Amino acid sequence: MLTQNDLNGKINSAAFKEVLLPNTGFKRDEVIVGPQFGVDNAVVDLGNKLGLVTSSDPTSLIPNLGPKISAWMSVHLLANDMATSGFSPQYAQFVLNLPTTISLSFFKEYWNYIHQFCKDIGVSITGGHTGSIEGQNSTISGGGTMFLTAPLEQILSSKNAQPGDVIIVTKEAALNSSSILAMSFPETIKEKLGDAIYDKACANFYQTSSLNEALLAKEILLPNEELTAMHDVTEGGVLGAIYEMSQASNCGFEIFDQQIPKGNVQSEIMDLFEVDQRFCVGAGSMLMSVKKNKVDELIDFLAKNEIKATAVGEFKTLDFGRKIHENGKTKEFKFDGVDPYWGAFFKALNNGLK
Repeated sequence: MLTQNDLNGKINSAAFKEVLLPNTGFKRDEVIVGPQFGVDNAVVDLGNKLGLVTSSDPTSLIPNLGPKISAWMSVHLLANDMATSGFSPQYAQFVLNLPTTISLSFFKEYWNYIHQFCKDIGVSITGGHTGSIEGQNSTISGGGTMFLTAPLEQILSSKNAQPGDVIIVTKEAALNSSSILAMSFPETIKEKLGDAIYDKACANFYQTSSLNEALLAKEILLPNEELTAMHDVTEGGVLGAIYEMSQASNCGFEIFDQQIPKGNVQSEIMDLFEVDQRFCVGAGSMLMSVKKNKVDELIDFLAKNEIKATAVGEFKTLDFGRKIHENGKTKEFKFDGVDPYWGAFFKALNNGLK
């Protein structure tokens, strides 16, 4: 039985399956990958062995963090979803519902950064809608959709992980959430943890694009053969993303907690806010499902391109279950879908942290 809590934050799998999935409009046979929990993109067969990949996400506009950071998240969190296909996005549409309190000068700067970040990754902005809304006080300023076309047989989907594949995590856990906490509460971070932690956390923010490692992985591994699936790490963190990917792929898994890459900066910040970084927003990390005989080759190749990659476990058959090894014990993995970052952020805000 669903409750109102099932709609808090990002919709959970139960609400998705009961409310959204049965009601997806007209059924078209050319939609190869449609709505599915844990799947980043839709894929449409355009004919002639060509596929259309598309994905949508909220845009961000956070006045106290500034136009550049807001624009970076608006562009790159969308691009990260598209990157899981193994290709770079080509086109974008943006719908901006701006608060009436935003000045014209702030908006001009924000849009200029949207333009520049799209241009940097080869994305053409093809249209959308822009307006200001009385009473709009959210940091979610609307939404965006990106598109690309690519050879159909080479397009990856996060629902195609297979039992026996090794689970690779790029970079480290909680890059995005720890950076936002540091930039949102700079005085607290500097006082409690020091200037060096604060500076590194701010620098980490611009590591929150996972497009490069996705393209590099597809460059060295055969898509849908050696590299079977990718999924970007967003709400729910590294562990939540592995759980989503296993649900989408109808697999079990085995994870080794001590192998999950946890950076010192993220650990210091997330411990200060008393949250488990493994379950916190982790944009910038990419999950990859890789055949065992290609793991070392991929990790070495990414390392040569200055991208850290770590094997953290393996996908299993569904009857194996979902297990995690931590603190010397093997446990059934459980995830309630709640990302603790949001609670920590608003608690700090309400407590007047600076």
